[in-house]
Amino acid sequence: MKAIINATILCPVQGLIESGTIVFDESGIKEVGKSVKVPDEAEVIDADGKYVVPGFIDAHAHHGLFDGSIGWAGSDGNEMTEATTPIMRGIDGFNPHEPSLKEIVQGGVTSVNTGPGSGNVIGGEAFVFKPTRASVADEMVVLSPSGLKVALGENPKRIHGADNKRMPMTRMGVAALLRKTFTEGQDYLDEWAAFGAKARDAKEKDEVVPKAPKRDLGMETIAKVLKREIPLHAHSHRADDIVTIVRIAEEFNIRIVIIHCTEGHKIAEFLAQREIAAVVGPTLLWVGKAETRERGFETAVKLVKAGVKVALQTDSLTPMNFFPLLPMYVIKHGLTREEALECVTINSAEILGMGDRIGSLEQGKDADIVIWSGHPFEFYSKPERVFINGSEITLE
Repeated sequence: MKAIINATILCPVQGLIESGTIVFDESGIKEVGKSVKVPDEAEVIDADGKYVVPGFIDAHAHHGLFDGSIGWAGSDGNEMTEATTPIMRGIDGFNPHEPSLKEIVQGGVTSVNTGPGSGNVIGGEAFVFKPTRASVADEMVVLSPSGLKVALGENPKRIHGADNKRMPMTRMGVAALLRKTFTEGQDYLDEWAAFGAKARDAKEKDEVVPKAPKRDLGMETIAKVLKREIPLHAHSHRADDIVTIVRIAEEFNIRIVIIHCTEGHKIAEFLAQREIAAVVGPTLLWVGKAETRERGFETAVKLVKAGVKVALQTDSLTPMNFFPLLPMYVIKHGLTREEALECVTINSAEILGMGDRIGSLEQGKDADIVIWSGHPFEFYSKPERVFINGSEITLE
């Protein structure tokens, strides 16, 4: 049991708590507030003059699947031998010893949504992990799958069409492959539903049960999407690509999260009316391709002001130890500190379907807590102590 006392607590749900106390252990947060009794057995941490904040959450990254320090040998996030690979699971390419993982907690980040890249129209399953420094990936994972990665726009049409002369060569081809795959998924579900009905009928009549359909692991993942068990994490930069995936989602009644949303400012009201969330970024980069020409922090601001639920992300292209710069820049461009905090905590958690566990400092939630030297959105502030699931993680 631990107790942080005399802290300035910043919580996106409970707001600002001056001279506050947080009592927690490995099972979660026990109590938060101004008049909290500290248990006699608790280890007391005096945070006088410090800020205590929920661990930040990067809602879209590729950590653990791409190790740039060893080139192709560490590139395990894009199985680009086919345009659609729903059978892939990001966890199978995750290396818990990938060097950049050490930088995560240095930015005050305690949860990361990672997974396949955007080389394919359908890349595979994403998952959420906590950087606990475990040696086994499964011990770090807290949600798998968190979504199915799909990609629109330049990446799949370049890799498959321009480089390998196969479908998709155009944006039409990307959309066609998505529709084709989801239609096949519906047929797969119908086939199994029909088998189930026949099997039940046979058992009731004491007849021979018919042979089950052949399993298809890729279609089983597509079925999770069609049954709304997981969302699509849709890599989309241009406004027209965003509208295309929304159109497809409405056709098949599936959930989506827009990843990148670079031109989201052009259709902010469109997204807000449909209650579609956006994970915006990476923004601290030079323009690397045509569809990112309008990247800027103003996009996140305009989306938030329109009523879109927004999270900020690094895409792993911005080193995670610089993560606090993201909320600092959206504040600079028009968000309040409170809105910016939501974009890296509770919004991210809710977008990932984990709002009941992470993203705020509330009783019963995971004890993912960061003690900062000053306000986390002041440039010279830095994380001094980080706790994940109630256990302290070294910052080295």
